[in-house]
Amino acid sequence: MFIQQNRLKLKLRSGQVAVGIISSSDDPQLAELFGLAGFDYYILDAEHGLLHPERSVSVIRVCELTGMTPLVRIGSKDPKLVLQYLDAGMVGVMMPDLRSETEVEMLIEAVKYPPVGKRGIGVSRASGYMAYSGKASQYVEFSNEQTMVILQFEDPDLLQNLEVMISQPWVDAVVIGPRDLALKMGFSDGPNHPEVQEKIDEAIAICKQVGIAVGIIATTKAEVEKQIARGATMILGVAQTLVLNGAKDFLGK
Repeated sequence: MFIQQNRLKLKLRSGQVAVGIISSSDDPQLAELFGLAGFDYYILDAEHGLLHPERSVSVIRVCELTGMTPLVRIGSKDPKLVLQYLDAGMVGVMMPDLRSETEVEMLIEAVKYPPVGKRGIGVSRASGYMAYSGKASQYVEFSNEQTMVILQFEDPDLLQNLEVMISQPWVDAVVIGPRDLALKMGFSDGPNHPEVQEKIDEAIAICKQVGIAVGIIATTKAEVEKQIARGATMILGVAQTLVLNGAKDFLGK
């Protein structure tokens, strides 16, 4: 099989901080640079990026070679699209705009093989093309252990139902999207408004109570430290922002 032990999942389960990248580019060289830098995981953003499962394979291979956990964010609630990315070698799916326990169950069922879920098995890269071999059962068990189900919190209205949604078995993490949360709360100038920060703290408190890891975007080292201090253990840097900021720093004034 090609999928490997999930470095991100191990860290989160042991309470360690994991730092990764989210990128709307499927350029494997970009991913390779972040892997060589030592990041724990790499999320391809197929919600905002113009991406396709076929083009994700090169990025996945880079992640496997450099020790990063390959994940994907999928915008549409489409189990067949989830299947294609997982069969390519992704070991986790982050999905925004899940609004009910039933929709969370849909994602779990799409990510996990029976008896946990409803994912179908085929001759895929993830399994090492061994759907009909004697090792298929080992792969199914390993895949169910390693794959991740990650929800996003970007709407204040979800607070009333968040605990129920994330209390289901097999939910691994909740990633908070501060900017979209701010937009939905009517603050187009960004997430630093006190009311937005209050909702973020409420979401973190619910996740802590349930025992689910919290992820959040951070754009600077100071922000990373702030988010860790408030309870986040899954830190996301935005690839394009890090590159742009690094370029500006290089140019100076």
